[in-house]
Amino acid sequence: MFHSGEQAVQQRMGQAEVAARVGRSIRAEIPAVAASFLAEQSMVVLGAADPAGRLWAGPLTGPAGFVHAVDAMTVDIDTRPDDADPLAVALTGDVEVGLIALQPQRRRRMRVNGTSAMRDGGLRITAEQVYANCPKYISRRQIREVSTPGSPGPVRRGAALSASAVEMIAAADTFFIATSDVDGHADASHRGGNPGFLQVLSPTHLRWPDYRGNSMFMTLGNLVVQPRCGLLVADWSTGALLQITGRAELVWDTAVFTAGAQCAVDFTVEEVIERPGALAVRWGPPELSPNNP
Repeated sequence: MFHSGEQAVQQRMGQAEVAARVGRSIRAEIPAVAASFLAEQSMVVLGAADPAGRLWAGPLTGPAGFVHAVDAMTVDIDTRPDDADPLAVALTGDVEVGLIALQPQRRRRMRVNGTSAMRDGGLRITAEQVYANCPKYISRRQIREVSTPGSPGPVRRGAALSASAVEMIAAADTFFIATSDVDGHADASHRGGNPGFLQVLSPTHLRWPDYRGNSMFMTLGNLVVQPRCGLLVADWSTGALLQITGRAELVWDTAVFTAGAQCAVDFTVEEVIERPGALAVRWGPPELSPNNP
């Protein structure tokens, strides 16, 4: 069930038995409760690799029902990434993709990993793994408004974080991460904490703590065997998006851990894309998770 990287982290953390038990919840088909949950969402986040092998995470938005299960193995999404989103290139053709549906209003989330293909008006994902995650570290937010998708501000690209990107990261209580294993099977996951938990050590170097979750260590396990990954940070009130691709390394030195962390992750920036106003769903202020250390 778990690949070598996941097993290595589970063993190191002393959580292999818990992982084996929790892992039994992973399904290859989409149960009715998962289908209903997907149909309620106004936003999902996808992760995939571009033709150069760089991983990216990005959001897709729409009215409730724009993501829907066609049958027990298939999810249709009635939109595509816009041209400014690196996923527009990454999702061309049949590619491995990870999807996470996060519902901040109710602190719920679920993931679907599988293969994505283009279809008229959107994407079709054939599921390989479907499972729910616990509500830990999710900041509660309410939808304030839904605007037209797009990038009304100028898109900026660079090899390092700008001052505005640093400011956005410093305020973040949430980000998303796209990873994959050595065979290219992609995954998209969520990380949450108090503002400042995602640390900027330099314009090309980030660090974040890894807090205890479901013990399966799919994200960390992927990073052990394949360090490429992509991050997505959003300004939930203005719709600004920050998409970053680079490489990550697990840090086991307790001297750099923050309170409550199992380990730390160091991330080296390779490319940054800033997209002001690109997120169509705008959210109100956060109610931080009581699980945050």
